[in-house]
Amino acid sequence: MADQNAVRAAAEPVLSSRGLELVDVEIVGSGRARTLRILVDRDGGIELDTLAETTGPVASALDAAEAITGPYNLELSSPGLERPLRRPAEFRRFVGTTVSVKSHDVVAGARRHRGLLVEADDSGIDLDVDGEHRRFSYDAIASARTVFEWGPAPKPIGPAKRVAKERSG
Repeated sequence: MADQNAVRAAAEPVLSSRGLELVDVEIVGSGRARTLRILVDRDGGIELDTLAETTGPVASALDAAEAITGPYNLELSSPGLERPLRRPAEFRRFVGTTVSVKSHDVVAGARRHRGLLVEADDSGIDLDVDGEHRRFSYDAIASARTVFEWGPAPKPIGPAKRVAKERSG
């Protein structure tokens, strides 16, 4: 079995020495099909080569610390466009962005809330959901993630511009 705190403790020094931030630890599946997924990031994003170069040292650190027992597959990955938020520091980093929060209990008639993250302090977060203020303690949050919002669709190209583009391309 794996202890997520033990995995964090073993992996974080390796990751931070390479300028990477440990975002989350997930254990998916069971038995021989178990995958230990460690989500990492850094300012400006992360490249596939960096993930590949870091996997071996992280695996060695996990094995040396005996952070996980039994067979497992290690997967280092980017958190993606919609990254999970778990710790107060992560929420503070994304103040001013749209987030999705799932609460343990019903709040304002719903368990799922999408809005602007207005504030994050040591005890919880403030969300603006369509002009309504909602306060959540961290204990009241079942899960939270950033929300990627697509920009407006580009204007269609008219026939004259399409012909000019085809000739130049």
